[in-house]
Amino acid sequence: MSRKKIVFLSLGIILALLVAIETVAIIVALPRAAAQPPLPPDLAKGKKGEASVEADIASVQKKVQALYPKGNYVVVDSARNVLTLKKNDTIVRQAVVSCGSGSVLEEPGGGRKWIFDTPRGVFQVKTKLLNPTWVKPDWAFIEEGKKPPKKQEERMESGVLGDYALGFGEGFFIHGTLYTRLLGRSVTHGCIRVGDADLRAIYEAAAIGTKIYIF
Repeated sequence: MSRKKIVFLSLGIILALLVAIETVAIIVALPRAAAQPPLPPDLAKGKKGEASVEADIASVQKKVQALYPKGNYVVVDSARNVLTLKKNDTIVRQAVVSCGSGSVLEEPGGGRKWIFDTPRGVFQVKTKLLNPTWVKPDWAFIEEGKKPPKKQEERMESGVLGDYALGFGEGFFIHGTLYTRLLGRSVTHGCIRVGDADLRAIYEAAAIGTKIYIF
């Protein structure tokens, strides 16, 4: 056999082997390709981006969930006069209340001044009182045009705070009211007035240390 024929025969065998190898490779890859066809580069990149965004959202939601108070707590929307009793992230009860009027009282003669706002921030139940008695502060007498008394017993007034009161510091309370018709309006001197049934539910659910969030 001539040298030229040997070269052509060798090339033919090599080409045949290459075709056979390519054919086998295509057959093996077919099931995988059918199960998961490759995406165009731009779509593949977008899909990875969506997965990343979804992972970030899930991570933020998990962090927010961890910040929720555990157990019972109270949230007060002082602008809308709405109190919400919650347990974890579930609403247990919602009540129409009355918060601070925002009005200003000045002592005659240019003395002291009081602004009757409900404080905003994070507080906690410090005291729980059954059948509370109101110890009238100086402003209550000045508002009535009277001189504040020196004797403590002259400041005591019962029956005006309802059956229950929850103190959350600096003389502020969540308590009952004689003026139920005014619930839903900003008319108080800073305390949060609540109707009888709602007040009882809140009193029973809240313990000393229960968080109160006011905004």
